[in-house]
Amino acid sequence: MTVRIRAHHLLCMLTYAGKGYSAAFTANYNRIVERLGKGEDLLLVAGPDDICQPLLGDDDAHCRRHSVIERDGRAATAVEALTGNAVHPGEVFALDAGRLSQMRSAFRAGTVRQACGGCEWFDLCTGIAGKGYANTRLALDPRAHHS
Repeated sequence: MTVRIRAHHLLCMLTYAGKGYSAAFTANYNRIVERLGKGEDLLLVAGPDDICQPLLGDDDAHCRRHSVIERDGRAATAVEALTGNAVHPGEVFALDAGRLSQMRSAFRAGTVRQACGGCEWFDLCTGIAGKGYANTRLALDPRAHHS
């Protein structure tokens, strides 16, 4: 199987520590990071993705807002510059332990946080990165196959 993900969630997953918009959102996100930890591929999509699913019953879900779509564009540019890989809808994003470490280091240093401006989770994520990502949920099994 493949996890469908929008570009700015490539950054959000770095600091995800089990907090979210609702219990359903958090339960869904926990399942997604578990799947990623087992080696599932990431397929980049435009707009709402698998992480957004629990919020999409609301016609005014922030997942559909123009500001969030712009956040995706800024995140794609930053992650593409960091990794040297295309970050566009339809692309498969390879995630392994080395790439996760590279992205977390850049996030902590602030070099890939262009997309984070105006996000309500900014301070929480800054604190989590500052504490070395303690208690985050995404952990990759180095033995798992990643594209």
